[in-house]
Amino acid sequence: MTTFTTTITSMYTLQTPDPDYVVNVLYQVTGVDGSNTASIGGNTTFNSADQEGPVTPYASLTEAIVIGWIPESAITSAQQCVQGQIDSMITPPVSPANTALPWSQA
Repeated sequence: MTTFTTTITSMYTLQTPDPDYVVNVLYQVTGVDGSNTASIGGNTTFNSADQEGPVTPYASLTEAIVIGWIPESAITSAQQCVQGQIDSMITPPVSPANTALPWSQA
């Protein structure tokens, strides 16, 4: 069973509408299944027009708060990609071989 974690790797800010207003978050979703580990990065942008409720001051932000801003569908999609990577490690895909044409034997 794969265990997933999401971590924030960077945040970009503007000074309006509030000081250090977060406008872009870069994150990484990592999956671990036994000895197999895979990850994928993502980013989410924010618009002050979409802001609901009061703005949390930058210094009061926690990783959990910021992860909560990322759409659940984006994290789920990233987890599915990571799971696909891990599945390919566990059971590598079979690749077809380029076989010489039978009528052109050398």
